Amino acid sequence: MKQENTAPLRVGIAGLGRLGKRHAEQLARHTPGARLVAACSPVAEELDWARETLGVPRLYADYAELLADPEIDAVVLVTPTTLHADQTSAALRAGKHVFVEKPLSLDVATCEAVEAVARDYPDQVAMVGFVRRFDPSYARAKAAIDAGQLGRPFLVRSQTCDQNDPAGFFVRFAPSSGGIFMDCSVHDIDLARWMLGNPKAVRAFASGTIALHPGLTDCGDVDNGLAIVEFEGGQRAMFYASRTLPHGHETTTEVIGTTGTVQIGFGAHADRTEFRNAAGVQHTALPDFFARFEDAFRLEMEAFVAACRGEIAPPLTLSDATEATRIGQAITESLRSGLPVAIA
Repeated sequence: MKQENTAPLRVGIAGLGRLGKRHAEQLARHTPGARLVAACSPVAEELDWARETLGVPRLYADYAELLADPEIDAVVLVTPTTLHADQTSAALRAGKHVFVEKPLSLDVATCEAVEAVARDYPDQVAMVGFVRRFDPSYARAKAAIDAGQLGRPFLVRSQTCDQNDPAGFFVRFAPSSGGIFMDCSVHDIDLARWMLGNPKAVRAFASGTIALHPGLTDCGDVDNGLAIVEFEGGQRAMFYASRTLPHGHETTTEVIGTTGTVQIGFGAHADRTEFRNAAGVQHTALPDFFARFEDAFRLEMEAFVAACRGEIAPPLTLSDATEATRIGQAITESLRSGLPVAIA
């Protein structure tokens, strides 16, 4: 762990789309020990938003100029996936701490190349945004597992299911998303490894179907997918990803151990209000992952800043991102081939 620094961490953010704006607002208004001092985007309207809404003083259209700013200690990357790896390496070489949204890359070799760069800069924090680890409910479940309350955990069942979007935004996104498992299930993959104690994955099998969006056929993708991953030592994980729920967003996980189980997120409740009448029992459902993980996004960024300031050890490593990509790519290969895939 680095020596603790009492000065505010000066942060520059690159990427001000839907998620980037959320991170920018968090850093500008709600993250202790941090100051959002710069923003970067090739979109002029996004830079105008950063200046007018958040009062960000320094704005850049070029990422290289952001990295050259000596008044920036750390960068937060919320850019397209295809840019993540190169931008992370460039930030490290420029002497900046770096937070990068998932996935680090859709290619394992590229992830490993970024890890190699990071090893040359051991005093800089490089953290990937696996936000669910910071959700209080998931953190509580992990603490219970570590305390032995489930005995030996041997099976994880986890799903990420989005409300159906009739306009099909994700169909247009599919050519660059890496497929439903890399886009949706990468969080579940990371959670399974985390909950099971980071075992080595050895084999994967996947299947899927297109229920509502035939436009995915051209990309070899599906709107509903199932996968099983086998780990050394007999542990297993089962994943379900969907783009077609009619009612809202559902992220759920169950961990099964030899003496107990734990469930996280079941019910998709937006609040604790439930109505009972002749029509049945009803409650309002979560609309999207922002609503479900609002606290987790806040705690994730606080942890990154605290790690950069030397207050805590980095809670995630780049190798976590590499392993998630390794497993996700094997699942995607199995989906397309219809055959089990060995994981090297």
